[in-house]
Amino acid sequence: MGEIASRIVLITGGSRGIGRATAYAFAEEGARLVLAHYDPDETAADETLAVLKSRGVEAESHRVDISSYAAAAALIDDIVERFGRVDVLVNNAGITRDKILVRMSEEEWDAVIRVNLKSVFNCTQAVLKPMMKQRAGCIVSISSVVAERGNFGQGNYAASKAGILGFTRSVAREVASRAIRVNAVAPGFIETDMTAVLPEKVKASFIEQIPLGRMGQSEDVANAVYWLCSNKAAYLTGQVIHVNGGLYM
Repeated sequence: MGEIASRIVLITGGSRGIGRATAYAFAEEGARLVLAHYDPDETAADETLAVLKSRGVEAESHRVDISSYAAAAALIDDIVERFGRVDVLVNNAGITRDKILVRMSEEEWDAVIRVNLKSVFNCTQAVLKPMMKQRAGCIVSISSVVAERGNFGQGNYAASKAGILGFTRSVAREVASRAIRVNAVAPGFIETDMTAVLPEKVKASFIEQIPLGRMGQSEDVANAVYWLCSNKAAYLTGQVIHVNGGLYM
């Protein structure tokens, strides 16, 4: 068991990629895991739950559109009603709708902002009341290296991820007096389903820009998230941890 046993941990986008790796990291301490996802089906979520079950971890998944204010609030209300608390929130859900701005539709802009940024507001606001009552809690939101350096064809994605950074710093100031820590992790080029569809030439061009000379793994990000939620990071709030192999310094 880890330093704090039986924490209640909610991970959005928890069925695959960085969310799945983060669930596995918290599983090492025996946390009670609630995974939210919005996949077309339950295949990925079931695979993740099967691994967690094999490790003796209590876990559940819910297919929820957390870009909906009401749906996110209902999920968190249910968690609090059943378990009495929420100790950790990891805002990881995200999508891309890449296109240069002159060709980007309003729907493509709105969809990315809604899923990537509004969901962070929805879930964070919903967990703050129980966290403030218990006078403890950790919130980590997944941003991106593009929030700092931009990227061709990702104006909507970069805007959503940059918004997370300002949101994180502001909320951290608001709730620090209640012993709630709010931080962000900004991954670089990570091997996930989102990057797997990129042409090899595009991947190679990205890797050429990375001083460590390779793509990151989901576990690299998950380890940073877990550390931020541990007592070893007890004096950190309002911070952004960059996990990018030196792509942005």
